[in-house]
Parts: sequence; structure tokens; C-alpha cells
Amino acid sequence: MTLPFRDINVHVAADSYTFTSPSSPNAPTLIIDRPTGDVRLSEAAPFPKRVSRVSSISGILGFIRLRLDKYAIVITKAQPMGRLKGHMVYKVISTDFLPMRERQIRDPDEDQFLSLLRTYIMKGPMYFSYGVDLTNSFQRQASADTSSPLWMRADDRFFWNRFVQSDLINFRRMGNRSHPGSQPGVDPYILPIVWGTLEIRPTTFKNTPLTIVLITRKARHRAGTRYFTRGIDEEGHAANYNETEQIVVLNDTGRGLGGYAGSSDMQSGKYGAEGAEMQVLSYVQTRGSVPVYWAEINALKYTPKLQVRGIETALPAAKKHFDEQIRIYGDNYLVNLVNQKGREKRMKDAYEQMVKMLVSSPSEKVKGDVITDEKFHVIEPSSSRQEFDRLHYVYFDFHHETKGLQMHRAMLLVEQLQDALIAQQYFRGVDMPANGGLETRNHQTSVVRTNCMDSLDRTNVVQSMLARWTLDRMFTDLGLLQRGETFATADPAFEFLFRNLWADNADTVSNSYAGTGAMKTDLTRTGKRTKAGTFADGNIAVTRYYLNNFRDGPRQDAFDLFLGAYEPATANIGSSLVFADRRPILIQSIPYVFAFSLFFIFVSLFTRRAPDSAVWTIRLFMLFWFVVAGWSFSFIINNGMLFVNWPKLNPRPWATEGYQDAITKVRKDALLGPFVARHERGLSTARYLNAEEGKKRIE
Repeated sequence: MTLPFRDINVHVAADSYTFTSPSSPNAPTLIIDRPTGDVRLSEAAPFPKRVSRVSSISGILGFIRLRLDKYAIVITKAQPMGRLKGHMVYKVISTDFLPMRERQIRDPDEDQFLSLLRTYIMKGPMYFSYGVDLTNSFQRQASADTSSPLWMRADDRFFWNRFVQSDLINFRRMGNRSHPGSQPGVDPYILPIVWGTLEIRPTTFKNTPLTIVLITRKARHRAGTRYFTRGIDEEGHAANYNETEQIVVLNDTGRGLGGYAGSSDMQSGKYGAEGAEMQVLSYVQTRGSVPVYWAEINALKYTPKLQVRGIETALPAAKKHFDEQIRIYGDNYLVNLVNQKGREKRMKDAYEQMVKMLVSSPSEKVKGDVITDEKFHVIEPSSSRQEFDRLHYVYFDFHHETKGLQMHRAMLLVEQLQDALIAQQYFRGVDMPANGGLETRNHQTSVVRTNCMDSLDRTNVVQSMLARWTLDRMFTDLGLLQRGETFATADPAFEFLFRNLWADNADTVSNSYAGTGAMKTDLTRTGKRTKAGTFADGNIAVTRYYLNNFRDGPRQDAFDLFLGAYEPATANIGSSLVFADRRPILIQSIPYVFAFSLFFIFVSLFTRRAPDSAVWTIRLFMLFWFVVAGWSFSFIINNGMLFVNWPKLNPRPWATEGYQDAITKVRKDALLGPFVARHERGLSTARYLNAEEGKKRIE
């Protein structure tokens, strides 16, 4: 089994970057030639004659080619987070970009590309381990070929740095001109990273030592921000798709930050007190956007316009999505938590229509109560003739059932799913050091896929409830709880830990997608809905509105750049100054006019006046600026598409269409129309000159 190097030194020279492992002096040396960025291996250690510096790094995150240069991204600092089955897990704390060329001039686009990566990606929650596969659940690990290198066993969906590792992976598979064929010597330099939540908490439950772990893996396909990435793509990848695994490890002597995975206790096969076997119990859930083609279009309105394309057109993509879901997890219980009234009803109807098209002979059941006519809506296949008959749709009217801070009523959904949860089981494995892996004693046979509109707030609450129900079942099966007993009443300290683990997980997933922490975490942390929590949710809602309209464009660009959805080196060379604001100058100036108007109004209101000064002049002055402020604000709100901070690397089709409609409307404006048209005529020439300048600069 080939594992990544735990220690790497990088020797920086004018003609190369040379990577070596001090603890493996006989291992091949990885060399990156400068300025070409070509990859090669050397059996010896041909250190450059003129080394400018030698640095110790924790690993190679990958290589990325931007517009003018290629960069090696290295992990310069990693923080230990705890041990998982004896192996230390680390969080990426700091990184560095090593350029292939020494640039003499600054390029605005290149600098902006680097700034996006450093600001939004390198500061994200990224985790790795040298000894355990974090991308796969323990159930999938139990059936994996442990003789393969760690990166080959990684789940492609959650191998977050897969794109930037392409250079090393391609070299490993095919080599190059000087080294044709497979190159297994590069395997220890390829380090898989996951993005999401990773909490490892050694604790006790009723005086029984154990480790509780919570891992959420964010999928690298169709990753992005809240309003710029919705639904599914043509390959069946769902937006905001995450797999969450709750793990309990018993009899793990390597639980703390000390010790080493190869200790004598582990090598002898004796774990914990009296040589008890190490056991791993895990439960997996998934979440993801409603699997149809849909979008919410920002236009500075608090409630964006909802756009749903034809359900039939999305059917092939939905088939790809659920084919993968069924192949990996088995039966899928599709829990839909959107509202059944108002704008969200369109999403409910679209999802149900899609499920009816997928399953054969769909059978529907609707259950109501005094609160709502459709508390539950269940769609089940009448037979099991085809693959998609393993889909089981369950709609729950979350908002209406929990209205008035009655959040305990959300447990009605767990009761509805109880038979499915009992049949679903959970994974249980016993560590067998002699065999190099886990021996499976119990399988999880299905998965619950939960969604709301964002697959964040309501989804977090429901997932934590399902995890709680399953954890009670695990402890009962282990003999730690009596039948009918719950860990919440049996051990309040453990209950507190559990609640905060899931609340922190909710915040991490929400920050990645929406830019803020999650709503309704007061319920997860305290077990009840509070007025303070409702007020905090209001604050989050306002913050999300600001971020999603004015800050998410660059964040989406950063995801697209790092994950390979946009490649600067292959993009149109004529699009020089990619990040330049192409709006007419008058359009750009209106928010500043509005701000200046407010400034002058406040100055007029709060500036002291001389006793004998004329009042009417001040009133006329204020009236003028009130009119200007009112007109500016009205223009911004009525033409919101022109003021949203859109992604610039991969423009969204609906954004392009909406922008063109808005600019056409402005051209017809009696006041601004002639000036806007005149500016645009000059802009086309400016674009041409910028393109020519960009070509010369790159050459």
C-alpha cells in the first residue's frame, strides 16, 4: 500500500522545483522544470547546484495554470485535528503559490486570479490524512482495494483537489516523452483533500470511552454559491451536494493528538482495554439541490425570480444523478422539505413530476391534519421492475408543521420514515490489522437524500434528527442503552457535544454555499426554537441578501477556477482584462450618486446653522438631494440586474439575458439613453484595443 509522504522538502532553484522526502531517501525525486512546468522523476536526488532556499511542506495541493504562468500550490502549514482509526487527520492552515516564471511586470487578470484563490479557496475548510481515505465512507473503504495508492481509492466526487492534481495524475498514468508509460513513483506525492466538516471528538458515554466523528464531504462537481448554482447539470451533478457521515469508534487507543498509527498496541492487534477489538459504526446521509433544471435570478429583490425549465428536458440528467445515487447507496429515500404554497410550490411540483417520470406505476398517498391538508405526500413505485423503482419520495410540510416555534413536530417526519430507517441499518465494521482493513459485520442498505430550497437550514435540522435516531439505535445495539432509552436523557454531557457537533456542521455547509452560518441552529444546539434564535435568523437573512447580491460573484469565480470549470490558459485570448467592469460609466456611477446624495442630506440635517441664516436655501438644497437620492434608488431597484455582482469567468445564461434586457431598457430611458448608447459605441473599440494589448502582453 502506497501512502502519501508525511514530510516533503522543496528545493527552489532558478531552473526547477525539486521535491524530496527526508524520511524516504531511496524514493524517487519529483522535479518540476522551470519555466515549462514539465513533471519528471529522478531515481537519484539531483539537487540543483544553485538552490535559493529549501522549505519543509506538508504536501502538494496541486498545480494550476493561469493566464500567464503555472503555479505549484503547496501546503506550508497543517493543524492536527485528531486521530481517525489511529491515523492523524490535518486541516490545511496555510498554502503558498510557487510560480514557474519570475514575472517582471504585474498583470491585472493574473493578480486577480491569484487573489480569488487565496481569498476564497485557500482559506476554506480543507482536510487531509496521510493514512486514511477521507473521501470515502467507512462502508466503501471496507470493500476497497487497500493495495492501491491512497489517491486511486479516493471517491472522485469528493476528491476536492482532483483538477489541480491533474498534472501529477496524468504523469502517473502516461508519463511523458522522457519517461513514457506508467510512473508509480509519483504516487506518494499525490495527496487527496476534502472540503467540508471534519470533527473528531474523543469522549465518553456513560463512562464508556469512544470517539464520535462527523464528516461532511462537499462534492467538487457543480460546486458554487447559493443563487449562481442551482439544480443539476447535464451530467447529473446536483448543486450543493454533500455526503455527511456520523461515525462512532470504540476501543481506539489512538484517539488523542499524541501517539502514532504504528504503535505496538496496534501492530499486535490489541485495542483498548483488555485487548478489545476496535469497532467502527457509521451512518451516511446525503443532501443536494432539487434535481431539475432551475435557477433563482438575482435582481436586488429580496425574493429572486424563480425559473424552472421543462421537466422533460431534465429527465436524462436526473437519470444520471439517481443512477449514481442508487449504484453507490442502494435505495434512496427522497425527503423534500420545500413549502407547498407560494413560490416554492413550483419546486415541489417539479420534483414530484420528475419522480413520477422515473418510477414505474407510481402510487401516491397524501396525509393531512388540522394544520395542513398535505402534511405528507409519498410517491412509491407499485413494483420493482426497473432500477429507478428504488426511489421513494417523501414530502414533509416542514414550515407549516413547525410554525409558531413548534419545532418538536419535525419529529413527525422521523416517525413517518421509521420503517425505512429500521430496514436501512447502519455500517458496522471490526478492525482487522492482519488483513489491513475493516471486516464488515453490518451494512447500511439505503440512504436518505434530503433537500429544501437551499438544502441548508431545514435540511440541517432533519439530518441531525435522523442522525440522533440512528445513534440511539447504535448505542442500544451495543448495550449502552436500554430499549426505549435515549442518549439525551442518559448522558446530558454527551447530548451537549452531539448538538454542537451538528450545529457546527450546519454552519460550515452553509458558509460554503450561502456565505453565512445556518439558520435554526438554536434548535440544533438547544433542542428548542427561541426568540433569540429567530432574531439571529433575521440577521442571517439580511446578511445573505447582501452577500448573495454583491459579494458572491468573485466567490463563484474562485470555485470555477480551482475546480476546473474555467481554465484561463484555454479561454479566449481576446478577453483581456476579464475582470474589468464593462458597464457604461453612467450605470457604474449611479450607486455613488445615491451615496453622495445621502451624505449631503445628513450634512444638511446635522450641520449647525447661523441664527440669521436663511432657512429656505437649506430646504431647497435638501429637497434637491432628496429628489436625486430618490431617483437613484428607484433606478437601482428597477434595474437591479445591472448592479448584481455576477460571476465573470462563467457567465450564467439567465444573467446574460437579463443584463441585455435591462441595458436595452436603459437605452430607451429619456434621460440616460443617449449617453449610454454613446458610451457603448466607444466601448467596442476599447475592447478591441484591450484584446490586442493582451495578446502582445502574453506573447
